[in-house]
Amino acid sequence: MSTSLFEHRLRLTPETPGVYLMKDSQEKVLYVGKASVLRNRLRSYFVSKETLSTKTRLLMNQVSDFEYIVTDTESEALILENTLIKRYKPRYNARLKDDKTYPYLKIDLQEDFPRVYITRQVSNDGARYFGPFASAGSVRQTMDLIKRLFPYRSCTKTITGTDPRPCLEFYINRCVAPCSGHASKSEYLNVIQQVVMFMEGETETVTAQIASKMQIASENMEFERAAVLRDQIRSIEKVLEEREIKVDSGKLVDLDAIALANGEDECWVEVFFIRRGKLVGRDKFLMEGTKEEEPYQVLEQFIKQFYQSAVVIPPTILLQYKIEDADLTSDWLKFRRGSNVRLIVPQRGMNKKIIDVVYANAQEGLVQKRVSWLNDSSVIEQAVHELQEQLSLPKLPQRMECYDISHIQGTNVVGSMVVFQDGKPRTDQYRRFRIKTVEGVDDYASMQEMLRRRFERLSKARKVDGTSTADSWGIVPDLVLIDGGKGHLSAALEVFLQLGIDDVPLASLAKENEWIYVPESTEPIVLPRHSQSLYLVQRLRDEAHRFAITYHRNLRSKGSLKSSIDMVTGIGPKRKRMLLRKFGTVQAIKDADIDDIAAVPGLTRSLAMRLKETL
Repeated sequence: MSTSLFEHRLRLTPETPGVYLMKDSQEKVLYVGKASVLRNRLRSYFVSKETLSTKTRLLMNQVSDFEYIVTDTESEALILENTLIKRYKPRYNARLKDDKTYPYLKIDLQEDFPRVYITRQVSNDGARYFGPFASAGSVRQTMDLIKRLFPYRSCTKTITGTDPRPCLEFYINRCVAPCSGHASKSEYLNVIQQVVMFMEGETETVTAQIASKMQIASENMEFERAAVLRDQIRSIEKVLEEREIKVDSGKLVDLDAIALANGEDECWVEVFFIRRGKLVGRDKFLMEGTKEEEPYQVLEQFIKQFYQSAVVIPPTILLQYKIEDADLTSDWLKFRRGSNVRLIVPQRGMNKKIIDVVYANAQEGLVQKRVSWLNDSSVIEQAVHELQEQLSLPKLPQRMECYDISHIQGTNVVGSMVVFQDGKPRTDQYRRFRIKTVEGVDDYASMQEMLRRRFERLSKARKVDGTSTADSWGIVPDLVLIDGGKGHLSAALEVFLQLGIDDVPLASLAKENEWIYVPESTEPIVLPRHSQSLYLVQRLRDEAHRFAITYHRNLRSKGSLKSSIDMVTGIGPKRKRMLLRKFGTVQAIKDADIDDIAAVPGLTRSLAMRLKETL
């Protein structure tokens, strides 16, 4: 888009709320955003690229046109933004991964003998809906649970009460069998009402009702029925124990708690549903297009997209981060719910503990997603073959090694080497390097030292008999991947040339655009955005980064454990232990008399005086 054309169109853009769409040369929608003042918001995109964020800069490199839709209020713009994101699935918007309608549990209380079933359509038909759930698997897990707890019917037959005998579910206590007259219509509706109350968190009321029936059955000497009701109460109590979360000192509050864990280009979002102080359910969602997005921005997009279709909005929503448009979002939720909705970012207390639990589950969910990907042999095989083709490798990259450097302002510089064999981590062959010859911040030199130390070992192993050895240092990798851009690649290539290594493929992965650079080409190799090969090299790079960071933290922790006592010449570990055993703390040693310090076995008065001076 030419600057003159933009200036002309911008002057005609109204200063009203609305939604704007950024498009590429093929008229494909790249991004959808909302604005309280359209003209000002659009102006912020067409400025010097140096002032833009990385993600916005990448977006504007592809934008050829834009259009906007005027709305009366910011709330209308928020709703329209959600709708357009769902319709166009723009690449640069954070969005819920599943593009289908989310499933719900439906109970139509207007039926004579209501069933519990899955639906993807929510209608204003008087039925009770629970959801949305992240997937059909999530809602089926919930159905399995309530089916174990409450004996409602799962068949679709017409209930007349005149069937000669009930089905197997009656005999295993999974249905009260209204079909054969074992339960009246009112008795069956009572079971359904218990399901509704359980889903709403009214668990104490449910157990009290069942306990009352158990007592009546026992008094009437219907001991078999009483035993069934007793087992039902125990099952419910067991589920409640597993889900127990105390909120605000036991207050019977209704709230949702939301937290997320960041991946490379996706976020794992966990939602806990707490009703009357009990955890009645939880679900997890994937947000795509989150690269270069701040966590609070992803969280805001999730809230708007999730609660746009949610049938139940609680009065309180606990959030991991404060979102930008908190007041506007709260007003929109209030409109949807019909009463106030508070968005709270807890800093302490029980609510903070809840958010911490939700966040821990989100982190674990993201880890398990990656693990499940690594356990899918067919997907990994596809990724390895794709990578060979994309990088024009001479052989299948069965053994891949990735290298990364970690430090803080040049201190405790460490390097990591991780190994993937046939697309899976070989943790027994991971190696750590403490950089010894480089002073200050010099990632290139640090990378060179690490590679030189590793591949000198390979060269020595080859000189023994001309082939690599069974020792992991002597195994020739099919691909060496460097975490970094062209500069890191050049530094690595220099080491290879010095050591005479010309048969090991070398590449680097630049994090900003996920481009791959190889020595033979000045242009980057761009792997397809959603390809398995890209995900494989990202996992390899992330694992190298994680391993390096872990080692670096360990070194920092060890360094922080050193006390002032270690600075005194003549006091080693044994004398230090004796001092701490007698005085307990460094402060106590500092406050003690020289004579008391000198009385410690192994210490002299002159050593005690030197210690006091140092402290």
